[in-house]
Amino acid sequence: MKKLYLYVVGLILIMVQFVNAQVIYSPNKVTTLTFKVTDKGEMFYSLKYKNKNVIKESKLGLELLDKFPLTTEFLVENFDTITVNETWTPVWGEVKQIRNHYKELMVNLIQPMIKHRRMKIRFRLYDDGLGFRYEFPAQTEVTYFTITEEKTEFALTGNHKTFWLPGDYEANEYEYNVSKLSEVNALKALGVNEIFAKTVIGKNYVQTPLMMKTAEGLYINIHEAAQVNYPAMNLKVDTLNFVLTSTLVPDAYGNKAYIQTPAVSPWRTVIVSDKATDILASKIILNLNEPCKFEDVSWIKPIKYVGIWWEMHVRTALWSYSGLYNIKLDQVDWNNVIPHGLHGATTERTKRYIDFAAEHGFDAVLVEGWNVGWEDWFGNWKEEVFDFVTPYPDFDVAEIQRYAKSKGVKMIMHHETSASVTNYERRIDTAFRFMKQYGYDAVKTGYVGRIIPRGEYHDGQWMSNHYVRVVDKAAKYKIMVNAHEPTRPTGLCRTYPNWLACEAARGNEYNAWSHGNLPEHETILPFTRLMGGPMDYTPGIFEIKLDHWIHGKTEQVNTTLTKQLALYVTLYSPLQMAADYPEAYENYLDAFQFIKDVAVDWDDTKILEAEPGDYVTIARKAKGTENWFIGGITDENARESNISLSFLKPKVKYVATIYKDAADAHYKNNPKAYQIINETVDSNSKLKVKLAEGGGYAISLKPLKK
Repeated sequence: MKKLYLYVVGLILIMVQFVNAQVIYSPNKVTTLTFKVTDKGEMFYSLKYKNKNVIKESKLGLELLDKFPLTTEFLVENFDTITVNETWTPVWGEVKQIRNHYKELMVNLIQPMIKHRRMKIRFRLYDDGLGFRYEFPAQTEVTYFTITEEKTEFALTGNHKTFWLPGDYEANEYEYNVSKLSEVNALKALGVNEIFAKTVIGKNYVQTPLMMKTAEGLYINIHEAAQVNYPAMNLKVDTLNFVLTSTLVPDAYGNKAYIQTPAVSPWRTVIVSDKATDILASKIILNLNEPCKFEDVSWIKPIKYVGIWWEMHVRTALWSYSGLYNIKLDQVDWNNVIPHGLHGATTERTKRYIDFAAEHGFDAVLVEGWNVGWEDWFGNWKEEVFDFVTPYPDFDVAEIQRYAKSKGVKMIMHHETSASVTNYERRIDTAFRFMKQYGYDAVKTGYVGRIIPRGEYHDGQWMSNHYVRVVDKAAKYKIMVNAHEPTRPTGLCRTYPNWLACEAARGNEYNAWSHGNLPEHETILPFTRLMGGPMDYTPGIFEIKLDHWIHGKTEQVNTTLTKQLALYVTLYSPLQMAADYPEAYENYLDAFQFIKDVAVDWDDTKILEAEPGDYVTIARKAKGTENWFIGGITDENARESNISLSFLKPKVKYVATIYKDAADAHYKNNPKAYQIINETVDSNSKLKVKLAEGGGYAISLKPLKK
């Protein structure tokens, strides 16, 4: 029998030796993928763009707990190739329709020496990049297995300029670093005290999305798509040979993923172009996600909102109601608790926001700090903090519902979990029923702190599943979700379009109580964090210097006022907040008009100019109209933006309202200096706009009424 088995294996080897390598080209032959299996049964792939190496020969595979690894001893059973060219319509988005055009290579692999264990690798090659994933078919010999590490490599061609965050198992709110790959040193992030829950992996580790630029002028972005039932991927950087190797977020036992066949990994994505604008226009990550799983999407609506939020970060108000500490929810009679007088989420203050929203045409009002528990929630690693249904005595839920309805305004509920995720999952049905009882159609979830169950991380497999469970559960109640402190998005908003936005990066709130976000920050975000999906960045701060609210406060937002306007266009989201106090806008109603006018859902998007870390200019056409909006932003350097309006409808005159930095504007010295100019333009027009240091501009374009 042994001789017969060896003969069969030898026959298989003879049969596959002529099919152990395959080359495919993208639909327009812009990119080239090569896959091969060596004599040792190791798997390699490489990627070219316009005949230039992007990813050199790189290994594939996974290591398993107590099992022979999925890295070697493979033979190719066969290859399957298909070409797909289809168009689909998103529920909301940057464009009305998305083309999904790719060449697919399916590699069917077998380990004959390991009980004929099978694995597949599916490659999808686009003109602007590549997606690939591991697939584990149902099979008798392998039903359950544990992944201890993924060994996917991205062998780069040189010491690229890189825009990176420290590799971390749960924190993604760091400032971006810009350096050569050889200079990556994530350990300097250990001194960051602004982030409460962080676990830096090691010196040479970075997060995805990872943005790079080569010396030859190629732009490369590495990320993942459709992260479901799997931990997030970080990358280990070989600073000498410039090879990136995947490393997954572990669980409490140090394992990475528990798999039951049939199953698939997330897609590993490489987006590449010789134009930075093409990186921002790519739809590879969305295309690699599954279609919308809901038949009825009529209840899913993009939202522009205001809310009780910024004043707590500035510290003129507090989330908590009293000065109590060491509380237990079921042992406090809140009606007999003496308030400290700084509680922000009062019925009276909420009505102020509702009135403002109704007057200026906003869809909804968010209220943070409405529910009991905020006195003792931060940093104590407690299981029972919030119950998500008990308001403080000065927040009348029924009256707020009545008043908001009378004004035609929706309410957004806030569910801060304090990272006690097991507590939230136990209470979530009750919490969602409470929301629907009082007319709330959207929720902002939060996960500040160290995760419970203890030992799990924000970006591990368990939490990856939790975020999806919440969005899926919310859909059953027709509730939309805005998740804060989640794992970084991977395009799942296509599958779950009620997942309107996430935070998952360093947002505007850091400007309120730290040294803030550097002017280049918002020019990097579109190339990194926003590659995976919309961000709730909370723009629109008009009182740039915060001593306006608290005498002697030194913090400020590191932008000009008109750059804050531009962010509504450059940082895409179907969920946009006018984040400042209502009182801040009332002195600048002419500039505030742009926030009122700008859309949150789009038929078309044009990336007019872009360079990561330097500048971004984007034009978007509002859904169902001929109105266009343009946003342009810069880093700490002043510059001139030269744009063509050729995207406008031919032979139609438009009124262009231009909100721009004044001649003496500067993000530090004179951030609120702006001009508003009206011009008549058409598709033949070209505009020149000067941007101040840390500045920006916003333009609304509306067809001229005859």
